[in-house]
Amino acid sequence: MSLTRLAIMRVGAACLGSMLILAAPLRASDDAGSGEKNDVLYMNNGDRLTCEIKSLDAGALYIGLDYVDGTISVDWSKVRSLETRRLFIVRLENGLVYTGTLAVVDTTAGEEREVVMELTDLAGNKLALNKNDVVTMGKTSGSFLRRFVVDVSGGLTYAKGNEATQYNFSTMVQYPRERWGVMANFNSTLSSSSGVTASTRNQLSLTGFHLLRWKNYFLGGTGTLLQSTEQGISLQANLGGGVGYYLENTEHVRLSVLGGLGYQNTTYNQADAAPEDIFAALVAANLSVVTYSKTSLALSANLMPALSEPGRFFFSTNATYYLKLWSNLKFNLSLYGNIDSRPPAGLSGSDYGFSSGLGWTFGSRQPQ
Repeated sequence: MSLTRLAIMRVGAACLGSMLILAAPLRASDDAGSGEKNDVLYMNNGDRLTCEIKSLDAGALYIGLDYVDGTISVDWSKVRSLETRRLFIVRLENGLVYTGTLAVVDTTAGEEREVVMELTDLAGNKLALNKNDVVTMGKTSGSFLRRFVVDVSGGLTYAKGNEATQYNFSTMVQYPRERWGVMANFNSTLSSSSGVTASTRNQLSLTGFHLLRWKNYFLGGTGTLLQSTEQGISLQANLGGGVGYYLENTEHVRLSVLGGLGYQNTTYNQADAAPEDIFAALVAANLSVVTYSKTSLALSANLMPALSEPGRFFFSTNATYYLKLWSNLKFNLSLYGNIDSRPPAGLSGSDYGFSSGLGWTFGSRQPQ
């Protein structure tokens, strides 16, 4: 095995180890809080469940029970009422977001049955919400550390015949708040075999948003660092931001678009390719689709038409399909792609690939 390949694999191992070290205290903190299963669910059929309420997503309420290993899902439409003292971030279909404790009160008006959720915010104010308007809710905390969410995924393939090695590693760190949030993602892939130069791609991205006072509008920002041997990119850094809008915000589908401006600086491996500084418009879209059958799809896409070099554009996309296997363990299938419509002479204008693996989520993930 060459020194280059060995060094790359060591970097990947170091990244994986550092994220597991970061996740360890979050897991311990989560386990400490999960011992208190003192929430109560009252079902439409009369059943009563004492549990730990964890989150609500895609019409499924995820709970933990003392006599069940892991997390189970309950049909949200079949929950008559609940009692809990936990703190939740609650998102409504109209885009409004609240933080507080919850209680569900079953009320009846004529022949139509209406289920009302009573939310008590941090100031002690009470607010009545229609249960059917709630899109998602996830646990939060007054503790800084326990607000973080960490997601770690990876996969590895090795063949002795030609010493072929392929690995992929990705991690997500999220910090959600009531009206804003930030998220960092790191993705790394390697493909190598005996006698062939290793192909690597490493991407680190940071995104953030802040809801505006107008319904479904938000401010968004993004920053990305990219290295790609396929495109001959030693380091590409870009920054962008703008105003976004949620086109769809339901319990199963969340779709947002954003328009603004961006800047990109690229340094290439090729000696005769000069560094580039590009000013561009920015158009971004994010789609999240979740089903009650424990599958979900996350898709993001960015288009940057160059303003300083008319006729040239940059496009990038990341998509991941998740299948929940057990508790917080899931299988994922991912796609990435990058396009430069006018790359320097001798360099590829595109890079794309697929990967699959297993992942674990520490904490209660919130939608961005």
